[in-house]
Amino acid sequence: MVDPDPPREPAPWLVVFDLDGTLTRRDTLTGYAFGLLARHPTRWWRILGVVPALLRFAIGKADHGELKGALLHCALGGLSREHLAAWTACYVPRLIRGGMFAEGLAEVSRHREAGHHLVLMSATVDLYVPAIAEGLGFDEWVCSRVRWHGDRLDGRLDGPNIRDREKAQCLRTLIARFPRRRIMGYGNSRPDLAHLRLVDKAVLVNAGARLRQAAADLPVDFKTWI
Repeated sequence: MVDPDPPREPAPWLVVFDLDGTLTRRDTLTGYAFGLLARHPTRWWRILGVVPALLRFAIGKADHGELKGALLHCALGGLSREHLAAWTACYVPRLIRGGMFAEGLAEVSRHREAGHHLVLMSATVDLYVPAIAEGLGFDEWVCSRVRWHGDRLDGRLDGPNIRDREKAQCLRTLIARFPRRRIMGYGNSRPDLAHLRLVDKAVLVNAGARLRQAAADLPVDFKTWI
């Protein structure tokens, strides 16, 4: 009788990391926009153009995507791809060097060394998310996209804001591409729960009492990163 084949090693995990508040200490979009404005103080007056979107957001007539697009459109609209690429090349190394949780970077390294497929999935934008993903050794990235007019930035979103249910849909697409993979997801906020409900193992970073309660039905580990 021929012995059966030895059991195969399970496929590497598919590991999805959120960015803002999970790997980074602060919001990256405002850091990116205001950091560039600090270099171009004559553009500060343009921020006033965000006020209508901010008021609409406050009364529930605008969503996070519209508010995000309004900030980028008003603050950075009209700048060239070359100009923004130069700022991204300055901003991203600085962010990785001093704006991220050391524990988060260690987790990314651990998964990468284990051969897991790493995906950076963020609601923030493709002005700089691809560069962060490359700098940290991710295999791929998923994020919101900004609109351009030729070589000049419009700044408003060109497609959905990859947040909440949209992020969950993006994860479903990834799952279809990587069948039979075990899935692990890292997040830090209530909107992350939509996609973390699809994973085999979830990690919530620096979760408060209300978030812990909302995630009580998940296979979740809670971690404190400082």
